[in-house]
Amino acid sequence: MASAVSGTGETPENPPPPSEPETIEAVPLRRPGRWIAAAVLLVLLGLFVYGAATNPAYRWGTYWKYLFDRRISEGALVTLELTVLSMVIGVILGVLLAMMRLSPNPVLRAVSWVYLWIFRGTPVYIQLVFWGLVPSLYQTVQLGIPFGGPAVVHWDVQDWSQPFLFAMIGLGLNEAAYMAEIVRAGVNSVDEGQREASVALGMSWGQTMRRTVLPQAMRVIIPPTGNELISMLKTTSLVAAIPLTTDLYGRARDIYGINFQPIPLLLVSATWYLAITSILMIGQFYLERYYSRGATRNPTPRQLRALATAQNITEAGK
Repeated sequence: MASAVSGTGETPENPPPPSEPETIEAVPLRRPGRWIAAAVLLVLLGLFVYGAATNPAYRWGTYWKYLFDRRISEGALVTLELTVLSMVIGVILGVLLAMMRLSPNPVLRAVSWVYLWIFRGTPVYIQLVFWGLVPSLYQTVQLGIPFGGPAVVHWDVQDWSQPFLFAMIGLGLNEAAYMAEIVRAGVNSVDEGQREASVALGMSWGQTMRRTVLPQAMRVIIPPTGNELISMLKTTSLVAAIPLTTDLYGRARDIYGINFQPIPLLLVSATWYLAITSILMIGQFYLERYYSRGATRNPTPRQLRALATAQNITEAGK
């Protein structure tokens, strides 16, 4: 049976090609409320800056006089050293506590839980006060056979009467409790199949954590660890409880204790804290980007160029 043929030569077996859809011209929505809100905020900010600049109570002359003072810069260096050393103690001990918390050994889990319960449940200021009173609480520390036995190791605590040392230990031990929970959350974020595959390859529990789980957990651990580092920098201002007076805030406090001008000196210390925090935030950004490679679907410009080059080579080969 012959098929019907139209005057245009179209048959049921050969339908006409679909016509291209019309181009849609997208018109962005106008949102005047955003511009009004931005203008209001800029006006308020300008008024605040102008009021602060013209307010004689701020004593900007004193501010600029002590902003780059040698005592302030030396205090900033001590603060940075205290932050880094305390954070190193916190990270190392935090990883150990997290591994104990995840260990199948019930004794290790109990010890880790008690440690976290004490150090997370008490204020860090009170902990620092106790560390400052250690030379008064303990004259000597001895390790040996208990109940009157001979001492193997003997330390004179009075020789440790260094505020920087006690501040570093107090801040580090407190930070370890929070780092332990951060590491534990990162370890738990790794798929259980990764651990099962490592065990199937003959790895022990410690090897599985060190070679398989922890490297993958870093992308979850790094962001809150960076926040803890920045928080540690600001927490160092509490070491006045020990007391430590050579840090940034301690230097500023000593100066305005003499000239009785606390406002400009507090602004000086706040400026230095803000500058150091900004540098740490930049380092945190690059560190997060390094450990998040392969975890995002948004390729970088370098990855896009490499993909385009590979596609061109493939097309040329065809």
